[in-house]
Amino acid sequence: MAGGKLSARQKMINLMYLVFIAMLALQMGKEVLSAFGSINAKLDRANNSFNTKNDLALNDLKKKAGENEEFAAAAVTAQSASELSKTLYDFLGAQKEMIFTGNNVKDREDFESMDKTSFLDERYHRGGKVSPEGQQLLDQMDTYRNGMIALIGDSNKDLADQIAADFATDDITDSEGKTQDYISYHFVGFPMVSSITKMTQMQNDIKVVENELLSKLLSGNLKELASIDNYETVMTTSKGAYYTGSTFDGVLSLGRVDASTKPSRVDLKLDGRPISADKVSYDGGKLVLGVNTGGVGDHNITGSLFYPQDGKEIEVKVDQKFTTINKPNSATIAADKMNVVYRGVQNPMTITFAGVADSKVKASGNGLTPAGGSKYTMSPGKGKEVTINVSATLPDGGGTVSDNATFRIKDIPRPVGTMRNDDSGAMKMTREAVGGAPVGATLPDFDFDLNLRVKSFKFKAPGSATVLVQGNKLNQQAKNALRKAKRGSSVQIFEIQAEIQGNSTYKLRRISPVIIELSN
Repeated sequence: MAGGKLSARQKMINLMYLVFIAMLALQMGKEVLSAFGSINAKLDRANNSFNTKNDLALNDLKKKAGENEEFAAAAVTAQSASELSKTLYDFLGAQKEMIFTGNNVKDREDFESMDKTSFLDERYHRGGKVSPEGQQLLDQMDTYRNGMIALIGDSNKDLADQIAADFATDDITDSEGKTQDYISYHFVGFPMVSSITKMTQMQNDIKVVENELLSKLLSGNLKELASIDNYETVMTTSKGAYYTGSTFDGVLSLGRVDASTKPSRVDLKLDGRPISADKVSYDGGKLVLGVNTGGVGDHNITGSLFYPQDGKEIEVKVDQKFTTINKPNSATIAADKMNVVYRGVQNPMTITFAGVADSKVKASGNGLTPAGGSKYTMSPGKGKEVTINVSATLPDGGGTVSDNATFRIKDIPRPVGTMRNDDSGAMKMTREAVGGAPVGATLPDFDFDLNLRVKSFKFKAPGSATVLVQGNKLNQQAKNALRKAKRGSSVQIFEIQAEIQGNSTYKLRRISPVIIELSN
């Protein structure tokens, strides 16, 4: 990005890109995908503009090559730089095209659909290491970086250092001390719109470097020019994040960013707590904060920057805000036909609102009870449906938002009778086993583990009257009827009455009977 020597427009674009990279680490919602697409489009327009400017500058140098030896040498350097730049620029363009075609993207402006990560994950990084395709990208970057630095030599150390930094392919250690290879850090796990924007940004860096080199070569020397290049646009907003449908109120202004404007003293606070000196670094005249984003919600950076002027310090007040939102850690997957809650049981539910802390979310519905944080239980009553209404207070002071979901209410399925935990409904047993085994009831393949207790049942043996039994085992009268039954005949246990332990008021559906063939 050529340090503090970029055009005002370019530096604004770079700043916006870095802001949205930070947003990606926090929350990859549809709004952020659209934002990346918007940045990518702006970078593409900037790159097209640079293409025209750089071609004109290169042609001018070629025309001036006959004027003196300095311009002749400059033209040779410029041509070599142009060829190096074009090689990497075109390679990145081919990679972006490969991403689009590989993901079968039909509408290249539908950025919200470009959320898949698997294509580049599998193409650039396989088996826990960089793939040959990923290595090809690194090799192209290495060739460009080394070639450009060799061309520049000692004539512009700042530009050479910037190229070395912007196109470095070394392993990267993140803020948590974890070391990753370049491909993992920049491309693995990122939505494809982010990867495309990253490549467009690299193309933009190439064009910016080429433009700066051509400009200095065209001037006839490589001395730093004191000009508007030492300034960049600064965007001030009232919020750190914006929601769909709200009004963006950003204010753009010019700010000087060369090293001469580095503050002599910094006194800043984050949410009222002092920011320590080890969290502050400098990029030319720009102050870079490396503070933790904190919890979900709004955060304020306040305090002052002090600049030397005429032998004294000039205080510049700071009052900025940013918003932290939850980092995505799970997908939302719903079976559209399975929005069901069951009557007679405690249905566990998780209710959240994307980007909003659980404490700022309120949910209500008939039978809904909070269980702490985002957890709730639903015990539906009468009726066929229940609607849950959810409202959330937005973290940026933007008011409240609401949503709702309707669930069908179903009764507990019909239980089946069991003997010795056999729920087949027809079995073969000895009469001794029938006389001593308990009669049970169960709900096979039901998602809730309910403990059903049998209260009574009827027993019928061939040639004997039906016996009503209280409890879950044959009484003496039933055993007498069982003894009279012949070998090979079938006895029946039916009209089984049971209840849910802990919820005896719920009336279960009729329980299926058990038929037993006597084996002796």
